[in-house]
Amino acid sequence: MKKIIYIVVFVVVAALMFWMGRFFGSKNTSQQIISNSTIVKEIAELSSLDVQGSASIKRSNLEEGGSDWTDNLKKAFLENTVWVTIPYEAKYGVDINEKNFKVSIAQKHIVVELPSPKLLSYELKVDQMETANRKGLFLFQDDETYTAVQKKLYQTSRAQLENSPAYIQRSKNKIIAIMREYYTPFLKDHTLEVRFDGDTVHVVNNTKLQ
Repeated sequence: MKKIIYIVVFVVVAALMFWMGRFFGSKNTSQQIISNSTIVKEIAELSSLDVQGSASIKRSNLEEGGSDWTDNLKKAFLENTVWVTIPYEAKYGVDINEKNFKVSIAQKHIVVELPSPKLLSYELKVDQMETANRKGLFLFQDDETYTAVQKKLYQTSRAQLENSPAYIQRSKNKIIAIMREYYTPFLKDHTLEVRFDGDTVHVVNNTKLQ
């Protein structure tokens, strides 16, 4: 909620400064707002994408598909199968520093250069974990069993989210949309280009992004 409030404040301030510049006929005011890298940097960092979902894993000491009498015997006495599902919260955004961030303007063309979004944080809600198990008569599960499964689940699910093109693209779209909102008062006679490191195509005034 605080992120949204801060972003709205920045956008409102930009709009007010723009109209003040227009009213008093000051080009310097508009130029300062456009090229104010501190504000743009703050907006980019606040424009993170929050993602929620559930991660699941199954671990078993038996192979799938066995149906002869030996497999049935193993299932009855030696099976050790565990299912674990845990909700997660993840955050995507840009990790900005002086070397990978720049705002420039030339001939009414505004360029914002940013690093590509990435997974910034990932947390499993272990207190909301759901489990199930199927074990043979000679086996039992203990806390160490579930601890090992949780660790494996964290590693595999985090790796999947770190390499998720869909969420990374959604993060880019959100940043672009908010940047466009900030610069809206100037886009009648300026163009806006948002560049992410590693992109082959740069986005220029794309009003169709969600």
